[in-house]
Amino acid sequence: MSFKRYLVLLAVIIFGAFGDCSLSRGMKQVGEISLTHWQKMFVALTNPWVVVGILLLFGFFASYLTSLSWADLTYVLPATAVGYILIALLAKFFLHEQVSVVRWIGIALIVVGVGFVATGSHTTQPPEKPAAEKAVAEVRG
Repeated sequence: MSFKRYLVLLAVIIFGAFGDCSLSRGMKQVGEISLTHWQKMFVALTNPWVVVGILLLFGFFASYLTSLSWADLTYVLPATAVGYILIALLAKFFLHEQVSVVRWIGIALIVVGVGFVATGSHTTQPPEKPAAEKAVAEVRG
């Protein structure tokens, strides 16, 4: 895999973790939103942390789509699960949340699982054309 592709996967991890962390911080400032007071969601869109989180998650989505264009979902999704480490660190040191030992063990297990998945193939083969498309191509051929 090329250096550029590693950078795309790194972007998925970083944009996702920082986007989620920003949204969490902003929504804690906004307060609880319930189905009976759903209009408060529009108030949340005026919070700078929520806006930054949304923008970062747009970056996540763009880099995620890019990675899926050249690799299997079964490779990309587990490879980006490494972001759980970054999210836990951000939650602990930026949001001042308590991260229990049990959660750290769970994160470690996820990372070990990612190691197993990441050793597999990451390049997709072009999907086979449906039989009707093959027939048309042969006729035009």
